[in-house]
Amino acid sequence: MIAIDFKKYPLAPGVYQMFGEKDEVLYVGKAKQLRNRLRSYFSASGDGRLHIPLLMEKVLRIEVIITDTEKEALLLENTLIKKYRPRYNIDLRDDKTYVSVRIDLNDPFPMMQVVRQVKNDGAHYFGPYSSASSIRETIKEIYRIFPLRHSSIARCSKRSRPCLFHQIGQCSAPCHGKINQSDYRQLVDGVIQLLEGRESEVIARLQQRMAKASESMRFEDAARLRDQISAIEKSVEKQKVTEYGGGNQDVIGLHQDGGEVEVTLLFIRQGRLIGRRSYPVEWKLDLPELLSGFLQEYYSNNVILPDQLLLPFSLESADLLGEWLSEKRGKKVRLMTPQRGEKKRLCLMAQKNAEESYRQRGQRQKAREQLLEELRLKFHLPRLPERIECYDISNVQGNHSVGSMVVLLNGEPAPAEYRRFKIKTVEGADDYASLLEVLRRRLARGVEADMLPDMILIDGGKGQLGVLTLVLDEFNLGGEIGAVGIAKSRVMANVHGKVVDRSEERFFLPGRKNPVSFRHGSASLFLLERLRDEAHRFAITYHRKLRSKATLHSSLQDIPGVGPARRKALLKYFGSLKKIRAASIDELQQVPGMSSRLAETIYRALQD
Repeated sequence: MIAIDFKKYPLAPGVYQMFGEKDEVLYVGKAKQLRNRLRSYFSASGDGRLHIPLLMEKVLRIEVIITDTEKEALLLENTLIKKYRPRYNIDLRDDKTYVSVRIDLNDPFPMMQVVRQVKNDGAHYFGPYSSASSIRETIKEIYRIFPLRHSSIARCSKRSRPCLFHQIGQCSAPCHGKINQSDYRQLVDGVIQLLEGRESEVIARLQQRMAKASESMRFEDAARLRDQISAIEKSVEKQKVTEYGGGNQDVIGLHQDGGEVEVTLLFIRQGRLIGRRSYPVEWKLDLPELLSGFLQEYYSNNVILPDQLLLPFSLESADLLGEWLSEKRGKKVRLMTPQRGEKKRLCLMAQKNAEESYRQRGQRQKAREQLLEELRLKFHLPRLPERIECYDISNVQGNHSVGSMVVLLNGEPAPAEYRRFKIKTVEGADDYASLLEVLRRRLARGVEADMLPDMILIDGGKGQLGVLTLVLDEFNLGGEIGAVGIAKSRVMANVHGKVVDRSEERFFLPGRKNPVSFRHGSASLFLLERLRDEAHRFAITYHRKLRSKATLHSSLQDIPGVGPARRKALLKYFGSLKKIRAASIDELQQVPGMSSRLAETIYRALQD
């Protein structure tokens, strides 16, 4: 353990960083008084957290940054954790991507958008929802009741007549002047009330409008409003949700088992439970500090902030966290530790969900371990394949050749570990040479960083497997990394060319003539097929991106006044050459730095 002179550190709020070998940031923390906080790490009684002795063995130096207030220290701590991702700080990972519904009321004719990121852009966000398919089905029902627009007004206004959605009664066609802004805003208000769970208010408002329409002898309008009321009532009856009191709340539950902690959030919106999200936390903290770190990490992301956070126990930093969250949201956020009543029941329910999530995760982990053990035995691997990498090559007639690497960690996809390779040394369509380049680049970096896979899966037969074996021998890794080639299934046909049988995928191993097979429908077979397909998808996506950029370059490079920076700005604004070609002169002028004369020049050049 390093020697430290505590007199050098101030009795002031701030942030401390602990560094290890190669100047790596191991841990970032904040303190109300830096000197006292650092002294606790070196006291005879210890810090009290189980991981601290392991951390302090690796710490070589400590740096501090003084702040004026504890809140500034909190903000700086979040910034540094996001920047360095220290291994001893909490790193939240779960296996789901949540979606929200966005409505921008600054737009004259707002529309509903399903998004995966919540931005501080002034728009209204509803959610989060765990199932994108379910919320899209809900939105389809909403369109039948409140026909908002589905697409860009600029795009739809180019049509000679309204779109098909308008013809079937699911779009009010503001792009063709079929509805004014005031009437459209009434539809939007109804949608917002539905998404907030205030169906009774919507029904009451529609009933009033229906009565007025009937009194004014506008029976068609009254019938339409009657149908809307009926559709809402059926939707509410189908949901059969449970009331949990009013307001928007995030309820936190924890379950601890040994050194593992499962943290679960329940999302209550307008008194209705709309979803759940769980995180496994492996860091062995005392629970109050763990919960405080979890809240900082989770809510520093782009997520929807509620009116209240219901916590299982009180936190010393609750006031500071509440002030930070209120400032981030722009409205008051209260942190509460209920002792009785409905809110306490919600906390107990969140705890039960954390217990169930931990149990289910344990079952999934056991199933994955059995699957990986089957792969180890089938492919005669030197160890359990906890990290599996799969590679694929993509090109069209030798142009824009790219390679892809996708990764499984403990049987689960790890998109953060995916990598793309732009082929640099190979001319033409030579998949073997391209694969050779990709593997050499990957393994060279892996040896240097001591980050190597347990097994490599190659999309291809014996030829591609031979390339992999050659590269592994170059790096003396043949006995450490398992090599497997996956070949597409064979199709058996009769004399008339009709398919009569299809074999399973075949897997080839170095030095073995006959392929390895799995039983039909096995989990291991499905896992490897999915991994191969993901590598192919990832490579194709990158190839199309490079090809699109090249097409954009060739189409715009001859237009006077359009240089590399302008091409980049156009692509960033519109996203593709197709959208640039479809844009009007007015839309082109919306690109930052675009003059009206240059917009007209680009428009006419692309139209010609």
